[in-house]
Amino acid sequence: MINLALISCGIEYSGIRGEIERLAKSLGARLVIPEVDESRIREVEEEMELNLASNDLKLMLARAKIVVEKGVDADGVFVASCFRCAEGAIARNAVTKYIQKHSGLPIVTSSFTERTKANTLLLRLEALVNVIERKSLLARKIQVGLTGGVDSGSSMTKAAIMQDNQVIGVAWVRTEGDVIASAKKALTIALTSAGVEQEDLDAIGATGYGRGPVGKHFKAELIQEEITVCSKGASFLSGHQSGQATIIDIGGMDNKATALFNGIPVSFTVGSICAGSSGKFLESCAQRLGVNIIELGKMAQKGDYRKIRMNAYCIVFGMQDLVAAVGKGAEPEDVASAACYSVAQQFYEQHLQEMSVVEPVIQVGGTSMIRGLVDAMEDTIGCKVIVPRYSQYTGAIGASMLVSGLKKR
Repeated sequence: MINLALISCGIEYSGIRGEIERLAKSLGARLVIPEVDESRIREVEEEMELNLASNDLKLMLARAKIVVEKGVDADGVFVASCFRCAEGAIARNAVTKYIQKHSGLPIVTSSFTERTKANTLLLRLEALVNVIERKSLLARKIQVGLTGGVDSGSSMTKAAIMQDNQVIGVAWVRTEGDVIASAKKALTIALTSAGVEQEDLDAIGATGYGRGPVGKHFKAELIQEEITVCSKGASFLSGHQSGQATIIDIGGMDNKATALFNGIPVSFTVGSICAGSSGKFLESCAQRLGVNIIELGKMAQKGDYRKIRMNAYCIVFGMQDLVAAVGKGAEPEDVASAACYSVAQQFYEQHLQEMSVVEPVIQVGGTSMIRGLVDAMEDTIGCKVIVPRYSQYTGAIGASMLVSGLKKR
């Protein structure tokens, strides 16, 4: 059984500890709690140069040190604290970076509320377990044979066909109604562009929100969450499957930031507190300005975000700011720029402060095609951001790559 070290504060108060334990057990894992004494708490506070008021958060620091010193049998680490606690965010950030620096254990972080849903926790735990269980599969650097991948996303469904390490067909359709119908449409288009039939495929992989029913429909050999799958696609497309990298994926409904080492996720954050920091907010902004989302990015490159005050922390308040700015006669280019910068800054605050950002930084997903957002991200984090070819098909390509390492049809 896989052992996951639980380093947390507040899960008892929020009532989600039982849910975390249940989900971990359903994935063939169990939670282990590092035991510490009072002297270790004082020692680690001095080492991390933190003076916390909360005794529970001090305990988090000490437990992180026990994990690093291998004082507990752990295959991975789940770090969690309450979203509403500012001191908790500081401790969570410090603990994550400390474990990253001093151990090779994969880590997932979570900021939760009493309204956190089981599916949100499941995605994080599933990805962590997959990194541990499928490390050799994730370490594969080439694709062999003829394989297909389908990424059933919340907004768009993508499909890709690969043959002997080359992408030969892709498709991109809006996810509407039945996820299976959208997946069938995307795969058909990708197969046609590749000039092959579905029966010719050696294997199919499925990922994304709808991976369960889509994978079952296609009898997929691989059904895997999008964090590990997209990471593989991103490292392959960018040519950075060796060494370190940081992956940014601003999705339609939530966001992901992943730290890679040799193509394998070692730390990642998932989710957003509000869709205001996601692609859905930018899509709403584009509709309000009467342009498509790609045109929004081009407009943003011509504007000055400093002329507009916009808060995309909440999609409702963000749209209120946008409507107010337009009503006062603001230039559309400035509004577009402000929207992109607002999303980039929220992404940085909610995700990148949780991990050590290392170059190269690779941005993928459909929003990577919004050039104004990429520019805003570069400005926010202070380094170049790579957008590889086929970046919007990263999940489908990653699924196609990984499934080639499994048993074929």
